[in-house]
Amino acid sequence: MSSVGGVGGGWGRVGLTGRGVVRRLGGVAVVDGVDLRVRPGRVTALVGPNGAGKSVLLDCLSGVARPDGGRILLDGRDVTRTPCHRRARLGLARTFQQVASFPELTVAENVRVGAEQHHGAADVPARVAGALRLLGLTALAHRPADGLPLGVLRLVELARALAGAPRVLLVDEVSVGLDAAQVAWVARVLALVAREGAGVLLVEHDLGLVGRLAASAYVLDAGRVVAAGPSERVLADDRVRRLW
Repeated sequence: MSSVGGVGGGWGRVGLTGRGVVRRLGGVAVVDGVDLRVRPGRVTALVGPNGAGKSVLLDCLSGVARPDGGRILLDGRDVTRTPCHRRARLGLARTFQQVASFPELTVAENVRVGAEQHHGAADVPARVAGALRLLGLTALAHRPADGLPLGVLRLVELARALAGAPRVLLVDEVSVGLDAAQVAWVARVLALVAREGAGVLLVEHDLGLVGRLAASAYVLDAGRVVAAGPSERVLADDRVRRLW
């Protein structure tokens, strides 16, 4: 499996850090003082039951939402108040639980959006081609996104994120809508991205996938981290398993 040229390469080696992150909705702290570290060159998992606040935390980390408290650092730089489009240019990419695509554009044009957002126009065609190849989408490059199956759209969204060669990649429930072969393919891609130096934060309900990919894991429940450490140890904890 070949890679997108430059994925994770040449970037700083600090990663993404959340310190005491708080996000309130309707006066309720749905993210409540979370400390989290996404290290370069490895996959970190964020798991927990439905409603635990995982996607809201990703909104804060990516700049979609501004936290009500705490700090977010990208390679040591405080980006707490930096909007999401500027975080993207700094090397932070994200996929969404509710898949986001541009239905009126082709698959290749969707991926091009990510390449241009992160790097301008210099080597966009090569990055688009590499991302399509990496996710097995080359044959669909000229197909409109409208009407494609959910699983394919998830691959398109991931290709769009990777086309910008992010230093940190936030992946929200990527296995939803994928068949077993697609899940295995995505697992290989994410492992490759981490090996090439990027930090990956994987939000995922498929604990088997988490166990195969993640070096470490954080468990979120009611907005708080209730367990953290090596993924093998965290996932084997009966107290953690009882949350599902």
